[in-house]
Amino acid sequence: MTKISCIIVDDEPLALNLLERYVRKTPFLEMVYRCSNAIEALEILNKQTIDLIFLDIQMPELSGIEFSRVIGKDAKIIFTTAFDEYAIEGFKVNALDYLLKPFNYEEFLRAANKAREWFQMVYSRQKTQEDNHNYIFVKSEYKQIKIQLNEVLYFEGLKDYIKIWLKDNTRPILTLMSLKSLEKKLPPDKFMRIHRSFIVALDKIQSVERSQIIIKNNVRITIADQYKEKFQDFITGKSII
Repeated sequence: MTKISCIIVDDEPLALNLLERYVRKTPFLEMVYRCSNAIEALEILNKQTIDLIFLDIQMPELSGIEFSRVIGKDAKIIFTTAFDEYAIEGFKVNALDYLLKPFNYEEFLRAANKAREWFQMVYSRQKTQEDNHNYIFVKSEYKQIKIQLNEVLYFEGLKDYIKIWLKDNTRPILTLMSLKSLEKKLPPDKFMRIHRSFIVALDKIQSVERSQIIIKNNVRITIADQYKEKFQDFITGKSII
């Protein structure tokens, strides 16, 4: 994964300077902003996505604990404070770690590494889910065939069978399955059902004419009335006009 973007929040200038030095010294952290209070940090979070916050607990107007409840799960937190009685309360709001002032770079790096491990775990899990959505296996002609989803043009339902039309195949792959059960297994951001008998690959649509979509080789598929609203929402979301 790329660097972990972070901000530091503390009302003490000396503590801010120390945190900034430690963050810039750590290769896998990217220093985005330093804030002298939680209100300022909220403004930053409203403007851009931040992965990690090094957050003081005792601050005027809005404490670190209160701030963490406001932002919810928008960013992960490592608390920094001079008072160890806040440790349990800090972990109640799902903080990654807790640094007790004064702390040295070794202690800071230990907490930062814990954050890196957490983000790597999340990234690995997301990557696995994405990989699992790249292909499916279907039974055809007494064998299991691996279908790369990025090669699919559309699926055509015929009673208890499905024809799978691929971009480089002149003949479809035939499998015993219902279109309804297949639809549940497909990533909804890549495929859409537009007719009781058709599920299309959204990135293979070349044009839309009235109530029909046109796919490769001038294949025309009618958008059934019950699917028109959902399909129009998709088109609207992708339109730049």
